[in-house]
Amino acid sequence: MEVSPPELMNILNKIISKHGGLKTDGFSIESCRSMVAVMDSDSTGKLGFHEFKYLWNNIKRWQGIYLSQDADRSGVICSKELPKAFKAAGFPLNDQLYKLIIRRYSDEHGDMDFDNYIGCLVRLDAMCRAFKTLDKDNSGTIDLDIKEVKT
Repeated sequence: MEVSPPELMNILNKIISKHGGLKTDGFSIESCRSMVAVMDSDSTGKLGFHEFKYLWNNIKRWQGIYLSQDADRSGVICSKELPKAFKAAGFPLNDQLYKLIIRRYSDEHGDMDFDNYIGCLVRLDAMCRAFKTLDKDNSGTIDLDIKEVKT
């Protein structure tokens, strides 16, 4: 039992359509391919049961954070609400990373809709897990050579 990117897109869009408080353009096939790529630990091109369960549990938790941080109930997280939303999700960002994320995932006003918020958090989560794997002595720093960067 595995979930492909198109199946993930259908699942997520069906669930999101039932939640009126979330502003979204819907999850695109590109964003679902990206999520599968960063979550697919066995390189099958699909999410196995445990991979999907991990993603699904995170999406449910992040949805609650999204709704709780949307103080004005606009359906989007505005630029003033975003830092607290990332911190509540377990990703306190420095200013430089925050600005990069805003440029990539937010609209021209700095607002982020639900599908972009989830896509961003999936990538942040994957990067943090990869970092922790490489930080064998829990020092908070890692040294990489070119071979490690490519893998």
